[in-house]
Amino acid sequence: MKKELAPILEEIQGQNILVIGDMVADIYLDGRISRISREAPVLVLEQAGEKIIAGGAANVVNNVATLGGNVFAVGLVGLDSAARGLKEALEKNGAHTDGLFCDEKRPTISKTRVIAGGRATVSQQIVRIDKESHEPMTPAFESQIMQYIKALLPKVKGVVISDYGSGTVTPKLSQQLISWCRRHGIPSMVDSRYDIHRFKDIGYVKQNDAELAAAVGRDLATEEDIYAAGQELLEELQADGVLVTRGEYGMVLLEKDGAIHNIPVSDKSEVFDVSGAGDTCVATVILALAAGVEPARAAELSNIASGIAVRKLGTATVSKAELAAALGK
Repeated sequence: MKKELAPILEEIQGQNILVIGDMVADIYLDGRISRISREAPVLVLEQAGEKIIAGGAANVVNNVATLGGNVFAVGLVGLDSAARGLKEALEKNGAHTDGLFCDEKRPTISKTRVIAGGRATVSQQIVRIDKESHEPMTPAFESQIMQYIKALLPKVKGVVISDYGSGTVTPKLSQQLISWCRRHGIPSMVDSRYDIHRFKDIGYVKQNDAELAAAVGRDLATEEDIYAAGQELLEELQADGVLVTRGEYGMVLLEKDGAIHNIPVSDKSEVFDVSGAGDTCVATVILALAAGVEPARAAELSNIASGIAVRKLGTATVSKAELAAALGK
């Protein structure tokens, strides 16, 4: 089965993909435990390092890039060090960042994790600090992004809307993208954490089982429950397909023609961290769809790519070489 998927890896190379969404800077501050503070019963840490990793929609961008796609990131950032670090993280993998517009009045969405450790202790996260603006995007920036998208779309072969609930994907922008893709037969995919219902006419929907349960407003205890809920969402959104990721149970793809594809996990090795595995899934699927691959085969390939991602700590990317090795190439 895996070797049959191997030719797809060459077909996805260089595909032009647009990813719009909430670009997040995942910041890791490493601190060495120095002493207990005299001001309060807390640890004093000496900062030993800082790294910025692409998170949120930016992780989809990075995965498309490392898998060999030609990817264009579209979203908002602030005028701060998080934006600089985020752009560097994307550009080093060859992603285009001209579509990341700087709004000086809002911070780059960031999640700063403080990691404490020492020579004789295991490092662990002790606190996370989130920063983002809760103000809606201004009409001026919405207009700028819309103009950028209009100029870019004629050469795009696939579109991802990655909505983490931070307001980048406005109704106007999503409607423009979805209608363009429908008119021109371009594959589109949405991954929305909190508000999937507003993406009517989208091509493909990606949800994990918990998000799907929240979307339909009921528990999904059995496979049949998953199928019924997926079908419900498929019909409501008039989509081409709904892909449900189910952790250790694999994936389910429901298509508008009534086909149901149950895809078991490809590798039952130890799972270290599921952070960002959904982004790897979305990146792989859109690249394969852009190359004209059948949806079921695209989902099978993404299942293998996601299996690589979950064996890595933190928000991770999967490279073409790693996927080729997993496919036995």
